[in-house]
Amino acid sequence: MVWRRARPRTPPLERLTVRARGLDFAVWMSPPVPGTTPMLAINGGMIYSHDLLWPAFAPFAAGRQVILYDQRGRGESSPPPGIRAARVEHDVLDIVALREALGIGAWDLVGHSWGGGLALLAAAEDHTRVRRVVTFDAVGATSGWLDTLHERALAHLVSREATVAHAALVQLDPRALFEPDAQRHGEYSRTMYPAWFHDQAMLAFAPPLARSETGAMVASRLRRDGFDWRDRYAAVRAPVLLIHGREDALPIEEAHRSAALIPNARVVEIPEAGHMPFFENPEPSFTAAMAFLDAEEPAAR
Repeated sequence: MVWRRARPRTPPLERLTVRARGLDFAVWMSPPVPGTTPMLAINGGMIYSHDLLWPAFAPFAAGRQVILYDQRGRGESSPPPGIRAARVEHDVLDIVALREALGIGAWDLVGHSWGGGLALLAAAEDHTRVRRVVTFDAVGATSGWLDTLHERALAHLVSREATVAHAALVQLDPRALFEPDAQRHGEYSRTMYPAWFHDQAMLAFAPPLARSETGAMVASRLRRDGFDWRDRYAAVRAPVLLIHGREDALPIEEAHRSAALIPNARVVEIPEAGHMPFFENPEPSFTAAMAFLDAEEPAAR
């Protein structure tokens, strides 16, 4: 894309191992940018590593230090000792602990999809140390959207005439994800991937098959038991920008519902983009995110 080619070269990342909450977390950091607030990037997918966001998020590194990490039991981070007890609340507390372990006084959080939900939950938990939050197509505050996601994804593929991807997805039953089978979760996520895009040129793209017992346990619990985070979203005190692709299979209405709960939040809709607007329509996506993150805080009265 023309916009991406005009950006500075992707910077190198320093790889660290950070001990927090009894686990070794794999962490990557771009070079520091003096005078700016560092930014933690939180990937979605529940079973994936930070690779989902790098180098896609490299444009952020031109103006601030970008920190990425693998969530517990995903990628190169160590799994918890009791995997069957894994739950999303552990991932939230890990974000707070990582900030403390890295010696960072305050940072911005930028999350995608499930990572957007984690960013908002962590902002509520660590509200005095999170300056601003940006989400890209974040999950909703309640689990109702999950009930219709599979059918919405199938309809999306039909509208794009993606017959091969539709035929593959129609063979899978999302109710099977109520069980924490890492192989099954990996296969479903990979088959579902084309449905997240608006651009037909990207419909054939799929990530490598990912398997994470920890991630599958967390995801299955959320799908089976449901969740209601409305009180936690309402507890967020940092300014929040919810960026959402208009053509996302995860309904854009969820972004507006979340914004109505968060005291200081607004939505930016990105046209001609699905679940990953930073891929499909990066210029308005990054322009909005960077302007929001670079804004000065109002002076205290």
